[in-house]
Amino acid sequence: MLCWKFICPLSIAALVTYSIFAQSKSTAPSDDLLEVGPRSKLATPAPSLKEITVVSYNIRWRTNGDLNQIIDWLKSKKVYLAALQEVDRARQRTNTTNNARVLAEKLGLYYAWAAPPAVKGAAEEETGVELLSAFPLADVTRIVLPHAGPGGRSRVALGATVKIGKTSLRVYSVHSETRIPVSQKIDQLRAVLDDLARFPKALPAIVMGDFNSWEPETVGRVRELFTKEGWATPFSDQSTFQRNVVLFDIELKLDWIWLRGLSTGSYGIDRTISVSDHFPLWTVVKLPVSEARP
Repeated sequence: MLCWKFICPLSIAALVTYSIFAQSKSTAPSDDLLEVGPRSKLATPAPSLKEITVVSYNIRWRTNGDLNQIIDWLKSKKVYLAALQEVDRARQRTNTTNNARVLAEKLGLYYAWAAPPAVKGAAEEETGVELLSAFPLADVTRIVLPHAGPGGRSRVALGATVKIGKTSLRVYSVHSETRIPVSQKIDQLRAVLDDLARFPKALPAIVMGDFNSWEPETVGRVRELFTKEGWATPFSDQSTFQRNVVLFDIELKLDWIWLRGLSTGSYGIDRTISVSDHFPLWTVVKLPVSEARP
């Protein structure tokens, strides 16, 4: 939603890491701003998968009937990995429902959810980011992004490692701040890449999310940051956000999917689902033949 080489050098990026195995429960107390959970219902995917569908979607804290529409859409895409943003866990506007858990349970997927520290004096948790996966999540990492926004508001990213057959990959869900200078937005993305630097360079990776790149300069800087480091995206600069105002529609390029060490097949931005002011991005990712170990 639109709102106005190692980790050591970036000490302003706070990292909290947990390893989550196939049958484990959350390793964090329920009042911590990191939650993980096991999957249920669906059978484990075949280890011989050659490609998977991944999705990035800012759901704009939808709940109840709107959340069910999102769940139905994700089911229709047969999603194996999803990075969601603006997912509420305990807020009055969404009836204090743990929507992160609801999404995972109804889809039969593993999940991890993280939120930034609440602004001092706030009575409720901040909205968070989520990873949904058909595969166990390991090395789950909550990254508090540098540079606070209005009123001291923080933003987070969430990383995890999944193993699909013989292939391991690192995946991130990112929600960057809006009302900060472009250079600071790039710093927030670098914090994510700095977390990835803890792992071998040969490890395939996916960075997805709402980068809030509403300025043309930010769009260009995002492309420069990732392409210089060998990342690729199947998406051009078409808009991923639309909000209706009195005389015209605001359309912006906010959301991204970047891949390292992976190739893509079909992809798209689905403008037929309108429960959020963002549209979901999806792409079929072809898995590498060789194994990369984290």
